[in-house]
Amino acid sequence: MSILNESLANQIRGMGNARRDSGSSHGVPANGVSYVKGETDVGLDYITIPQLLRVAVSRHGARDAVIFADTGERRSYYDFDREIDALATGLLAMGLQKGDRLGLWSPNRYEWILTQFATARIGVIMVNINPAYRLNEVEYALNKVGCKTLVLAKSFKASDYLGMIRQLAPELENCEPGRLCAAKLPMLKNVIVMDDDPGPGVFTFAHVTTLGGPAQQLRLEMIDHSLNPDDPINIQFTSGTTGAPKGATLSHYNIVNNARFVTNRIKLTDSDRLCIPVPLYHCFGMVMGVLGAVSQGAAMVFPGEGFDPLATLEALTRERCTAVYGVPTMFVAMLHEMETQSFDLSALRTGIMAGAPCPIDVMERVNSQMNMREVTICYGMTETSPVSFQSFVDDPIDKRCATVGRIHPHLEAKLVDDDGNIVPVGEQGELCTRGYSVMKGYWEDDDQTRACIIDGWMHTGDLACLDDEGFCSIVGRVKDMICRGGENIYPREIEEYLFRHPEISEAQVFGIPHETYGEEVCAWIIPKPGENLTEESVRQFCAGQIAHYKIPKHIQIVDEIPMTITGKPQKFIMRDKMVERLSGSRG
Repeated sequence: MSILNESLANQIRGMGNARRDSGSSHGVPANGVSYVKGETDVGLDYITIPQLLRVAVSRHGARDAVIFADTGERRSYYDFDREIDALATGLLAMGLQKGDRLGLWSPNRYEWILTQFATARIGVIMVNINPAYRLNEVEYALNKVGCKTLVLAKSFKASDYLGMIRQLAPELENCEPGRLCAAKLPMLKNVIVMDDDPGPGVFTFAHVTTLGGPAQQLRLEMIDHSLNPDDPINIQFTSGTTGAPKGATLSHYNIVNNARFVTNRIKLTDSDRLCIPVPLYHCFGMVMGVLGAVSQGAAMVFPGEGFDPLATLEALTRERCTAVYGVPTMFVAMLHEMETQSFDLSALRTGIMAGAPCPIDVMERVNSQMNMREVTICYGMTETSPVSFQSFVDDPIDKRCATVGRIHPHLEAKLVDDDGNIVPVGEQGELCTRGYSVMKGYWEDDDQTRACIIDGWMHTGDLACLDDEGFCSIVGRVKDMICRGGENIYPREIEEYLFRHPEISEAQVFGIPHETYGEEVCAWIIPKPGENLTEESVRQFCAGQIAHYKIPKHIQIVDEIPMTITGKPQKFIMRDKMVERLSGSRG
């Protein structure tokens, strides 16, 4: 990469130890109303992802950047930088241009983060595809944003990614790599597989890294000057209440700054080693993890392709990790593993627990048994890059469990009633946030964008409460979103899919409480007249077509759905009845 001019270099270097989130003026509500504003003494950086990496390489080049414990891959910042450029020039040689979309469908692998930075290097918009997606979902995602290229793992666990793509695009069998013309995926031209022998019609990932030459190297420099921090650089799909997933579009500026502020608040430094067992396709792994570590020059440690409690504990021990991320159920699994064998976690001190509420007993055990006395809690959403609220490392343990912390720097938050009026402190209202982190919008969906971003305010759909110290508690949801083990599931998407079943007349999907996952998916279904619909046939209809965590755990075949006078389904009645029935069956 080219050397930054000195003034820009000095500006960006300020994001390190010299400019820390001091914790002063934590955003306290004034005048008794539920409005808070984050501090501004730590500045925003108007830079791109390549510029962020460039500073890390210049300051920490010889230090560990990336470690994958399961494969033994280990790269310094210098090595990482060189391999990013090799992939970036290869993508240019394939014909990708700034603004093109590239889909990435894989579990946590070294190739994933190489692709993350290589696409940003040349201004290609990376599209995160959930590793749990099946045929129907991946076809929709690729076509919705017009992916020109797809990078994928050959398989992961029960998912045969390459097999699914060949099913969607059988034309691969008889085409040259890079010349795909598929009826179902008309925009897709290139398929790149993380495997040495993927079969006809596709490139191997390793081969792509060799395609670039001097001409592409020269183009890198030209493209570098054309990149703008406000350019869209990442699309992540979030399920929508209208049924179809929406592509939240994020800029360099959005995610670079959020990554900085998240890791500032846990006081991450270039001496830290951050363990990232959470999935990369989420903002948790990609932004808070990868970009957060790079923003501080820390080392990234990945235990494996997917979360495994034993592998994570072994990586924490072997690599002397000082921080680790996870959802509460991950920490519960690690604590359970620690009951049967011992691990040296003396280097640990901090981390982030997010995605679901943390029980106080779990927090206490993580503090004491895992040596993580400075673990923090976060709240956010993909559309806000993602974090808006986060606790501080020295907040009381009850505040770190009962709340999601306090407002992030350079952001505003307000709680409003149904009429849009700000509610008094202590009262519930819909949480709205405004600031640098709000997404550019949903990809090619202006109506949905306008519906949730009003006067710059992102309406989250979550019901919250602010106390007089500025701590925020999430108390419910305005919408019917189901939160299962950290995955946000929107019932309408599942309902839309169930409506395709030839024997289903009506379907209503909702969440019911679950001890481990927080919530489980439940469906009430009315069959068409004369049809002999069964619960098993519904599950078989979903299998392989929608992600496993969206498939209803409980299915009730019913004659009618409780409705209001105006014809709206009363999901709270269905939820209560289902909980009662399940409790009775257990009794």
